[in-house]
Amino acid sequence: MPFVPVQPEKLALSVVRQIELLILRGILRPGERLPSERELSDRLGVSRPSLREALAELQARGLVTSRAGAGIFVAESLSAVFPPALARLFSAHDESLFDYIDFRRDMEGLAAERAARHGSDTDLRVVNAVFAKMEAAHSRRNPETEAALDAEFHMAIIEASHNVIMLHMMRSMFGLLKAGVFYNRQIMFKQRMTRAALLDQHRAINDALQARDAAGARAAVERHLDFVREALTAQRRAERNESIARMRLEHEESR
Repeated sequence: MPFVPVQPEKLALSVVRQIELLILRGILRPGERLPSERELSDRLGVSRPSLREALAELQARGLVTSRAGAGIFVAESLSAVFPPALARLFSAHDESLFDYIDFRRDMEGLAAERAARHGSDTDLRVVNAVFAKMEAAHSRRNPETEAALDAEFHMAIIEASHNVIMLHMMRSMFGLLKAGVFYNRQIMFKQRMTRAALLDQHRAINDALQARDAAGARAAVERHLDFVREALTAQRRAERNESIARMRLEHEESR
């Protein structure tokens, strides 16, 4: 018979497995600092030597890093799906921008559909809480805050979809967006009409999710990202036209 004796698991390995799962599920995020050694050993109910052994193993696996005088952090490298050279290539060509938006449209539409069906009530309360922050921020007209909350809202939906592959892929994609590889999100929150439209679109997404309308949530996300695509196309066209107009003016003034 295909049975082997059961071996007791070392405490350090149990700690490794727990922290691995927290990272895999997106609860511990790249760059996040872990609690102090004393606090972590108390929370986990293990000795300091067992904890140190576990942290050493996690570091060997590339999941955490140690910073002298600062503590233990989830490795930043976990958010870097694309090498820097490829990120620079994305930044240099407009076709990658629109492919990026199309990719987000497909993936986030699916995530919203899954969140409506599989997300827990607590998941949906998180999404709703982030949207409430978006409504509050709208009146303060701070593009940086609104752009940050926009990313947080979309990531909350992806987290509520409960697919860890999608979670880490999309977190990496938002990392590129935050770094300005594709476009500056803050520009979209500097225009009054665009800001109002974006808030209405996020409200429609949230309403569909809270009603657990899977098809409606997916359609609302797709309409939102179609709008983003059109707005960016118009922005790029306006920038090109302005550049041409400035060249004409310069030429006219030099004659």
